[in-house]
Amino acid sequence: MRQFQSMGRGLSTFTGRWMPDPMIFALALSVIVFLLGLVLTESTPLDMLIHWYGGFWSLLTFAMQMVLILLTGYALATAPGLAGGIKRLARVPNSGRSAVFTTALVSTIFTWFHWGLGLIVASLFALTLAREAHKRGVTVHYPLLGAAAYTGQMVWHIGPSTSAGLLSATEGHFLEDLIGIVPITQTAFTPYALILSAILVFFVVPFTMWAMTPRDDESIGLAGYAPDKLDDVPDAGGGPGTGGGGQVPAPVGGGGTALAADPETEIAERTPADRVENSRIVAAVVWVPGLIYVVYWFWTRGFDLNLDIFNFAFLSLGLALHGTPMRYIRAIQEAVSGASGIILQFPFYGGIAGMIGASGLATVMAGGLLAISTPETFPVVAWITGSIMNIFVPSGGGEWAVIGEVISRTAIDLDVPIGKAIIAYGAGDMWTNMLQPFWAIPLLGIMGLRARDIIGYTLGLMIVAFPFIFLGLMFLPY
Repeated sequence: MRQFQSMGRGLSTFTGRWMPDPMIFALALSVIVFLLGLVLTESTPLDMLIHWYGGFWSLLTFAMQMVLILLTGYALATAPGLAGGIKRLARVPNSGRSAVFTTALVSTIFTWFHWGLGLIVASLFALTLAREAHKRGVTVHYPLLGAAAYTGQMVWHIGPSTSAGLLSATEGHFLEDLIGIVPITQTAFTPYALILSAILVFFVVPFTMWAMTPRDDESIGLAGYAPDKLDDVPDAGGGPGTGGGGQVPAPVGGGGTALAADPETEIAERTPADRVENSRIVAAVVWVPGLIYVVYWFWTRGFDLNLDIFNFAFLSLGLALHGTPMRYIRAIQEAVSGASGIILQFPFYGGIAGMIGASGLATVMAGGLLAISTPETFPVVAWITGSIMNIFVPSGGGEWAVIGEVISRTAIDLDVPIGKAIIAYGAGDMWTNMLQPFWAIPLLGIMGLRARDIIGYTLGLMIVAFPFIFLGLMFLPY
């Protein structure tokens, strides 16, 4: 086990030194696809340039849907009611190993349900747990605690917030002419996905992180690692600016912390505009009919979950829990910086997808996958394909936009259910999240860590999870 921990630290140092910003990968992949189009198809440089621009703005709707998943999840995670529950739960673990185990379990459960919500809940939970442990004299390994908080990103793409699954269930998606509408009951809510999820969430992830936890005398606690984070996260009833290092940077246009302040002390109601902004009645005018419509949607349509109703439900619920328009606005403002990668990179993913589709590369690439696949082995091939692509395109939704047509065409030719192919692809995307720290950015900011502090441990988890995912994709029933 000591050798395993040393390997993790060494890999963490290496990736921290050599892994550039994901935007660089998006630019590099644009060039690679451009050149592949010239070599493998009859396209000219001008043709490829036209295809690139033709797809550049094709994913704006999808990009906005992905941004809203992150923003609404963040806003819900920082709502007062949930924040109080986080603090109470953080007082339960009484040892370093139980702290890491509990953090991994919280992270995987919440992130399986909603990747944006889980990412922030796990971050706040890990930070709060470290503070509570410090108060009680319990030794925890703080970097490993951060790694445990990130592990939920290895289960999310086979859960209800699966980008590829929700998009494929949404009318008007970019592959509708090829695969039609694929209900979420054919992806995330199949035995294929649910059994694999249970194996990862309740067994592989928490027990692996537990096993990697070093002895107390080798652990680096919060006080020794990030002493500026020792101050308490303010309770939901605290005023603005209270607390200390646990604050998320204040949004443009106002203050605010990761846990929202009491609306009665948040702002002096000096003008009619102030009263409107901080009115629970004004908020209720929106969230009450919003939640009524969500109930109506599922009552009349059954379990018809797609990106639009998913985001609408979380927006309405978040506004209800924050209570006033201004509190919700501030929560969204705090979350916006975490969505910058989606906003900037999705047009480039659209351009890459445009070149792949319009040039004929999709057909060529699908033929290559078809040549090395059988109906039995294709899920593993799709998993490995998604794993490799995730290094270049670290957004599950953006990645699906780039290679979704290739995966879908191959699945159709092999007579593999599209839902099964989507889950296999999603397993690859989420698996290499343990190597690609793009989505750890909000977590690292909240906890005061660097990617190199956690990535060695998550890479160790990635290695341990390999046989479980491989065997699951090969043999679990669909």
